[in-house]
Amino acid sequence: MNKSVLYILLGVSVFFTSCIPTQDLIYLQKKNGAKSDTTISAVVSKPYRLQTNDVLSIAIKANDPKLVAMFSVSDQAGVTAKSDSGLYFDGFTVDDHGNIRIPVLGEVNVIGFTLDEVRIKIEKQLLADYFNAAANIFVTVKLAGFRYTINGEVGSTGTKILFQDHVNIMEAIANSGDIAITGNRKSVTIIRQLSTGTEMHDIDLTDINVMKSPYFYLQPNDYIYVKPLKQKTWGTGKTGIESVGTIITLLSLATTVYLLLKK
Repeated sequence: MNKSVLYILLGVSVFFTSCIPTQDLIYLQKKNGAKSDTTISAVVSKPYRLQTNDVLSIAIKANDPKLVAMFSVSDQAGVTAKSDSGLYFDGFTVDDHGNIRIPVLGEVNVIGFTLDEVRIKIEKQLLADYFNAAANIFVTVKLAGFRYTINGEVGSTGTKILFQDHVNIMEAIANSGDIAITGNRKSVTIIRQLSTGTEMHDIDLTDINVMKSPYFYLQPNDYIYVKPLKQKTWGTGKTGIESVGTIITLLSLATTVYLLLKK
């Protein structure tokens, strides 16, 4: 009778320690007695400052298209590349010295500048050296895609590019095939490169208050790492059915060993 009780206790302990609770899988839960009509204030994120290896898309428009064409990077057919791959090959890459090379204008230092600051800087240089106010110049400066890297327990790892200005962590994960059932949603690591060094921060995606975090909205070149749950290391099963199979295997093994020793 004692051995039967021992087997039952063993099976129950394996079942409860190996299953992944539903609360560990649901995003943005209202915890700590939060009201159902909870309003999350908008996160004010700092403007992104350019780093080396960033690729910029710069468009210049004015009343005189022929004069504007001098400042454009064109393909062999003379047409400015506008495709996604074209932006990579014909965009303006920030080199190791923090400069981009624009036709006619030459090298322009942009390291540590925001996109708006780069736009204003180019406009001022154009007005000072090549255009007058009547030319109605219009300059657009954008990143050639929002780039981030994701690794760990997700459907698709690697470097991803989204063609939008702002990306939050939920969009980045959805674009990467979601977090696997063995991924730890309560401790997702964001690694961010800044001019002052590297920042590393863990966020809990199961808590709705994560939307207040300055890391909820990503910055270009962020690295996301999703850690595995301990259930994956144990190999005991992620669901109830898998856990029952593990329990049956353990009980069968224990019975076999007991019978062999009894002989």
